[in-house]
Amino acid sequence: MKKILVLGCTGSIGTSTLDILRNQRDRFVCCGLTANSKKDELERLAKEFACPSSLTKIEGIDGIKRLLDETKPDIVVNGIAGSAGLKPSMAVLEAGVDLALANKETVVMAGPLMFEAAKKSGSRILPVDSEHSAIFTLVNQCGKENIDKIVITASGGPFRTFPRERLATVTVADALKHPTWDMGVKITIDSASLANKGLEVIEAVRLFDVKASQVQVVVHPQSVIHSLVRTKDGIVYGQFSEPDMKHPILQALDWPEILPSFMKPFDLTDTADGSRTLTFEKPRTSDFPMLALAFECAEKSGSYPIAFNAANEVAVQAFIDGKIGFLEIAEKVEKVLHGTDWSENPRDLSDVLEADKRAREKIQNNL
Repeated sequence: MKKILVLGCTGSIGTSTLDILRNQRDRFVCCGLTANSKKDELERLAKEFACPSSLTKIEGIDGIKRLLDETKPDIVVNGIAGSAGLKPSMAVLEAGVDLALANKETVVMAGPLMFEAAKKSGSRILPVDSEHSAIFTLVNQCGKENIDKIVITASGGPFRTFPRERLATVTVADALKHPTWDMGVKITIDSASLANKGLEVIEAVRLFDVKASQVQVVVHPQSVIHSLVRTKDGIVYGQFSEPDMKHPILQALDWPEILPSFMKPFDLTDTADGSRTLTFEKPRTSDFPMLALAFECAEKSGSYPIAFNAANEVAVQAFIDGKIGFLEIAEKVEKVLHGTDWSENPRDLSDVLEADKRAREKIQNNL
């Protein structure tokens, strides 16, 4: 019986994780919960699972550390959104606990420091992003030494077919109409701009220790193939499943075992007409430049990924607040990246947070 601590239990990842725990009571027990500010919902869930909890808005990182010490979890699911997930991830790794990581910003901002902490404590980082979960499985099955290219699939978001002139007038409500996934507000807007896919490129480079040139993004609107790898002999292997985040979460919770689950088995012909059509396209980076900027940051490394993430978070919030248009998100982020030298490698967490702060200040001054 594995003990699971869920960080960000009221968000989309946390909700999916708790659904797994309800359906797999023979394998998992929820030993602790955190939420940022939804006090009533947190109390209701803590009562349902009969476990201690912490409201992050009140206790902050100290509450998470308290739960780690009190509950002694086997694995922690970090479903906290954005850069706020960084300190909790580091606390988990420093405590020597396995981390099921849905918070890609953690790796983007401080990947090398995370890996160092995990190595020192003996904890394992298990990716929960559907794409990186797929890559993790495929790399383990094919062998890292045999991989030539990692292919990350992208749905293309709600604006995949929009001409550039139409993108200039889209609203927040338009951006939140994702055709495949049900996610939080910020990540859904990132999906619309392809910034989310850009973050995943940086994450893949760091998680799997590959060059940016070894990563490719392919638009796959059906979101059935979650990622692929191409081996040195030119053969491509992919991972297929329905677009449901419970699949990668469950994979991380069960790893390294592959066990039966309550999820419906995937069937390529299980549709209304008994067939599926899978399509693939090249991403339109000229119309969605956040992806190209992310590849640039992955290649340059240093503090560029930190600046990319921080500037994007501020720009997305400005778009949500009606201060800038959709196309201005990339324009504002590009000015931050190209207007400052971000080549210095952060030596510790304080350096990471300082670079994050500088990037936020620079884009705020340009809004």
